Amino acid sequence: MNSVNQSYAAAGVDVTAGYKAVKLMKKHIARTEIPGVLSGIGGFSGCFEPDLKGMDRPVLVSGTDGVGTKLKLAFLMDKHDTVGIDCVAMCVNDVLCCGAKPLFFLDYIACGKNFPEKIASIVSGIAEGCVQAGCALIGGETAEMPGFYPDDEYDLAGFCVGVVDYGKIINGSRVAAGDALIGVASSGVHSNGFSLIRKIFGVTEQKLSVYIDDLGCTLGEALLTPTKIYVKPVQKLTDKIEVHGIAHITGGGFYENIPRILPDGLRAVIERKSIPDLPIFRLIRQMGGLQEEEMFGVFNMGVGLCIAVSSDMADRAVRILNESGENAVIIGRVEAGEKGVEIC
Repeated sequence: MNSVNQSYAAAGVDVTAGYKAVKLMKKHIARTEIPGVLSGIGGFSGCFEPDLKGMDRPVLVSGTDGVGTKLKLAFLMDKHDTVGIDCVAMCVNDVLCCGAKPLFFLDYIACGKNFPEKIASIVSGIAEGCVQAGCALIGGETAEMPGFYPDDEYDLAGFCVGVVDYGKIINGSRVAAGDALIGVASSGVHSNGFSLIRKIFGVTEQKLSVYIDDLGCTLGEALLTPTKIYVKPVQKLTDKIEVHGIAHITGGGFYENIPRILPDGLRAVIERKSIPDLPIFRLIRQMGGLQEEEMFGVFNMGVGLCIAVSSDMADRAVRILNESGENAVIIGRVEAGEKGVEIC
């Protein structure tokens, strides 16, 4: 057994480091355990028994995503305990758009060299994201791939499964002319547009460490702020009022994501003055010399979710979200017209 491990280690894969990483991450994974978890870490798969009581026709909803080139900033800053939150957020927020409750999450970490403490730090963020989303981390995979990734780099992806009763699926089909559009504030850039951001700022460790007064922190701290997870506030909302559509504003910004919840013959009209003016986006626009249309076509611009509800329920919806700790405002309306988004 030892000779096999020694030979594998000579090829660049340290099996014992993998064992240590699993040992270190167990305390983080334990934080995410919820009713329904049937298996512990270390098996070949994760088992979960969902509570389907009260559902007439349960439907499983799945989502998968990664963190993208935002990871490059984590490498430069040697800060790895928040990108896991991003990974969970990108998956559970998508599942949430269907009205589903996230049940469990699995992660995949591929690295050039397994540094157990670093892997455990990544998993601590994943666990924190799962706690925020109310789902369980029931498994994952750490793949050491020497020669494929540099020793100090890794990629991170995840997979989430949720459940919703068929009659409560939110798919945009109920969106109608006259509906109000509610914007729920983002925590910043979230996890998209970083290839452009890296080009604009020419990011280096030194540039990321510069303190910027308008941001109230360093550039790196602002950009690495994790993606907000909206599961619990939106679940409170959907428990109390009928929601017609939910758009997660990720890559493609407003112009790509909002039309995904609009039936044909309807368009979204967004009032620019209602959009939060976050300093990080002002800085990106200034440094990149970008037009406003480009900004809204790449970034969330301070709005992480766009929620469609009937106009007579809009004020109540905003109040419910704000009472849950979110910053929500009415940002526009749905009108008859060619499908798309107008920002005025």
